[in-house]
Amino acid sequence: MRIMGLDYGDVRIGIAVSDLTGMIAQSVGVISGRDEEKRMAELDSYIKEYNPSEIVLGYPLNMNGTKGERAEKSELFRDVLVEKYGIKVVLWDERLSSMAAHRTLEEAGISGKKRTGKVDPLAAAFILQGYLDSKGF
Repeated sequence: MRIMGLDYGDVRIGIAVSDLTGMIAQSVGVISGRDEEKRMAELDSYIKEYNPSEIVLGYPLNMNGTKGERAEKSELFRDVLVEKYGIKVVLWDERLSSMAAHRTLEEAGISGKKRTGKVDPLAAAFILQGYLDSKGF
């Protein structure tokens, strides 16, 4: 039972998956670019490779808990995923996940420019791990 985590953005989609027990999240990749058709084709490859039973999609609420433009884009993306793949998609509060990813990379000695393409999959892993932890495994 694998679960996939996505950190959805306008330019990059970070991807993480759980182990088969559904306990541990790990970053597996990033999809870059603005061409939605190409991004979806690449996401298809990840879906086929990992065959998740559900997807956890980062839900970027404002710090006060309200929805903004990014949250609305995530809701639309959720609808696309449900329609295309026919699997459960859970919106998961992602506040501070990118900040935690930046901090983790900084602590690992990875400087600003070298973080490009690394923050999003790590943020996806933080999002997914939060969801997995909430399940009580």
